Amino acid sequence: MDRVFLEISNVSKTFPGVKALDNVRFDIRPGEVHALVGENGAGKSTLIKILSGVQPPDEGAKILIEGKETQFAHPIDAIKKGISVIYQDFALFTNLTVAENIGINETIEQKKKVVSWRAIQKKAKDALDFLNVQIDPNAIVENLSVAKQQMVAIASAVAQDAKMIIMDEPTSALSRGEVERLYEIIDLLKEKNMAIMFVSHKMDELFRVSDRFTVFRDGQYVGTTDADKITEEELIAMMVGRKIEVKRYANLEEKGEVVLRVENLSKKGNFKDISFELHAGEVVGFTGLVGAGRSEVAQAIFGISPADSGVVRVGDEEVHIANPAQALEKGIAYIPESRQTQGLVLPKTIADNITLPLLRTFANKLGIINREKQMSAVDEWIKMLDVRPNDPTMLAMQLSGGNQQKVVLAKWISTKARILIVDEPTNGVDIGAKDEIHKILRQLAKDGTAVMVISSELPEILSVSDRIVVMRRGRITAQMDNDAVTQEAIMQKALV
Repeated sequence: MDRVFLEISNVSKTFPGVKALDNVRFDIRPGEVHALVGENGAGKSTLIKILSGVQPPDEGAKILIEGKETQFAHPIDAIKKGISVIYQDFALFTNLTVAENIGINETIEQKKKVVSWRAIQKKAKDALDFLNVQIDPNAIVENLSVAKQQMVAIASAVAQDAKMIIMDEPTSALSRGEVERLYEIIDLLKEKNMAIMFVSHKMDELFRVSDRFTVFRDGQYVGTTDADKITEEELIAMMVGRKIEVKRYANLEEKGEVVLRVENLSKKGNFKDISFELHAGEVVGFTGLVGAGRSEVAQAIFGISPADSGVVRVGDEEVHIANPAQALEKGIAYIPESRQTQGLVLPKTIADNITLPLLRTFANKLGIINREKQMSAVDEWIKMLDVRPNDPTMLAMQLSGGNQQKVVLAKWISTKARILIVDEPTNGVDIGAKDEIHKILRQLAKDGTAVMVISSELPEILSVSDRIVVMRRGRITAQMDNDAVTQEAIMQKALV
């Protein structure tokens, strides 16, 4: 495994006002998993775009594939050189069949005017057989589970004769069982001598799959090390430049009045007989396996998809919330799981996103926005949440995942809601930003907000929650104070 497939050096990338990469290097060998790690904003996504031909590097960059210097002018150039990327959203044509998705790149690349459906079917079957995956080539992709869609994306890379596959946060939407299946596929790809560049923030999976780590910090190369020669704590220190301790913030002594009471809330096919309370000044963590109904409960309370029956009380008032606008009027804010598709308007600025729910408060009687007043408020929120870069005119799409999440938090915290529901608050966020977001949520509770946190990550639930609610198949199976609770105890209730 000494032979090198890809080697880069002196790679930089400059955007207006930002140097995303500064003379970084990286190499990968056939048959290994080499993890690229670092905080959000470290430059990982920028390097992926360069290696996939989406963006060119600055002058002076050197990229060698199998010892030969090369350049990518277009994503197809990277594919021809054997590099494929499995993005978080898989980049599939969901209205087409599995076979069409697997065979479409070759059709486009070769500019074929006549399509051989028999050849496309064979290519798809061969790729799926290579992975030992049982998926109907004629199935429409949008009808498949997330895990199967991911397998289609990997099969597409195999069909393109990929020698290197880049996996960007590949487990973010998978259940535990599906993650284990992905591990099996990665092991198989290694056996087939493929090089895998693995990008993730989850320490357990990084150490499960990786042979080596390369660490970036603030767009610069920090170091490369064998996975078996470094501890989790040492890797985190390399990533963030400081020691991060996982804290338990639980405060079981101080909490205020009940501000939200849910009684026997039910929605057919989603959840049944859900009852719990939220107190001012506390964080209640909701957890369980994927599909347990946690997000559906939150969306019912917020009026996105109202329940069929049951009672919701805000304070002493029984409320009937039919839409999010009514929820906001009652002092309830909801931060959805997907910040990019549901939480942000990506082509808009940081300032526009943060003040979106409050535009009326910055307008005069004629509806004209007082920009000075708006920007003053935005500057305050940016400073409070340490959004980086601290430029309110920067587009949301230009921010790292962690800073995008901070903008979403600022957007809803600025409404001064009494009840804040946060769904997967640190999904795809690095460990440093995760710690900062946990501190923000705890400070909100300290200031009197009732916070409901939905998370699939048990360390996060144990870190941030005062009380823990466990769900399984649409029902609550346990409610417990976060006092000497273990991950094993939670999983036991999630699997009852």
